[in-house]
Amino acid sequence: MRQPAIPPASVPAPHADSALPRLYVPEEVAAVLSCSAWWVKDRARRRLIPYTRVGRAYRFTGEHLAEIIRMHEARPASPHQHPAAARAPKPPTAQPLLRTAASTTRLRARTPRRARESQFGTAA
Repeated sequence: MRQPAIPPASVPAPHADSALPRLYVPEEVAAVLSCSAWWVKDRARRRLIPYTRVGRAYRFTGEHLAEIIRMHEARPASPHQHPAAARAPKPPTAQPLLRTAASTTRLRARTPRRARESQFGTAA
């Protein structure tokens, strides 16, 4: 496995005053999020999650990772409000004035071919 060129953030940098942000590869982000590296790369490619592009490679900072987690966070409904009441009521839709015969006709399934043909047909 390839070793990163920049040491992990836990290792003190030789020049603490010029500390560079830690860049994570998609495999590391996937391990933290418990998903696949393909998912991380696909979401970055489609610009659905924040990322940094270094050459042709996707890289992620700690801030990117925290934002990805916040983006996919599900919050519970407030306790005094029922989830169904939280949704805005839908406006009534206009009913079509014309009804076609196809919408009122009941569909029936065809009988299978093996039931229509003779079971003991002669070989040709």
